[in-house]
Amino acid sequence: MIKRERFFVLFALLMVLTFSFSTVLFAEEYNIAVIVKATDSGFWQDLFTGAEAADEKMDKVKITKHGPTSEADIAEQVAILENVISRRPDAIVIASTSSDATVPSLERAYDLGIKIITIDNKVNTDKINSHLATDNIKGGKLAAKMFVKLVKEHGNSIAAGKVGIISSMAGVQVLADRDKGFITGLKEYAPALELLETRYVNNRIAEALSTTEDILTSNAEALVGFFADNNHTGIGTARAIEERKLTDKLPVVAFDADDDEKRALQNGSIDCLIVQDPFGMGYKGVQFAVDAIEGKELPKYVDTGVVAVTKDNFDDNEIYYLLNPKKRAEAVLAE
Repeated sequence: MIKRERFFVLFALLMVLTFSFSTVLFAEEYNIAVIVKATDSGFWQDLFTGAEAADEKMDKVKITKHGPTSEADIAEQVAILENVISRRPDAIVIASTSSDATVPSLERAYDLGIKIITIDNKVNTDKINSHLATDNIKGGKLAAKMFVKLVKEHGNSIAAGKVGIISSMAGVQVLADRDKGFITGLKEYAPALELLETRYVNNRIAEALSTTEDILTSNAEALVGFFADNNHTGIGTARAIEERKLTDKLPVVAFDADDDEKRALQNGSIDCLIVQDPFGMGYKGVQFAVDAIEGKELPKYVDTGVVAVTKDNFDDNEIYYLLNPKKRAEAVLAE
C-alpha cells in the first residue's frame, strides 16, 4: 500500500513538473526590438509593416517598434537604443543612421547576449549576427544608367551639360555609397556630363525644394537633370521640377518609393525611382533575429536587392507588391 501511495505521489509530481516545463516552453516569447532611422518616413513605415507581418506569421514572436522622428536625430536614436537595451530584449533589429554613434551600445548589447541584426546601414563593428542591406553602390550605378537613358529620351544630349546631385545628409554611409555609385556610373556611361557639387539638405523636403530651385536658377541653360539620393530629397526635387513646369525637359532619378514619390512618378516630375525592399528588410530582419536566438547559423551579409521603377513597369505584378507593402503583407499572411 505504501509503495502504491509513493508511486501515485511520484507520478503526480512528475505530471506537475512536465506540465510546468511544457507551459514555460510553449509560453516562451521572443522579444524583438525593431529600431529605424526615422518615424516620419514612409520607407521606414514600410519596414515596420514587414516586421509586423513576420510577428503575425511566426509563433512566439513579439516585436516593439522604435525610432526618432527624423534621420537627423542621431543622438535621439542612440538614446532610444540605450533604453531598449536596458529592457534586455532577446534581439535588436536596427537601421542605424550613423555607422559609429551606435557602436558602443550595440557592442555592449551583443556582449550581454542580445542578438543584433543590422539593416540598411553597416555599423563599424563585427559584434553583430547578420547585416541585411541594399548594395547602395550598385543602386547608385543603376541610377546613373537610367539617368543617361532618360536624358536621351527627354531630347537632350549627353555630349555636354550639368547634373545636379541632391543628397539628404553628409556623413551617412548608405547615402555616400549611393552618391558614389551614381558619380562612378555617370563617369562611365556619360563622361562628358559635368557633375555639380553635391548639395546636402539635412533630410528636409523644403530644403531640397529650395536647393533644387537654386541650382535651376544658377544653371538654367546647362542643366540636363537631377539625382536625389533618398525619399525626402526626391520629393523636394520633384516639387521644384513640377512648380517650374520642367517635367518634359529635365529627368529626375530618385531613391525610394514614398507615396509622394509614386505620385511624382505618375505625374512625370520624377522619371525613375530606384526602389529598395524595406518590407523585405523588416520581415527578414525579424526572421533572422529568431534564427539567431535559436542558435542557427546566419550569413554575415545579405543583399536585399534594388529595382529601377518607371511608368513602363509601374503596374507589373512584382513591382506592385514591392510598392504596396500592406498588400504584400496580406499576401504573405494568406500563404
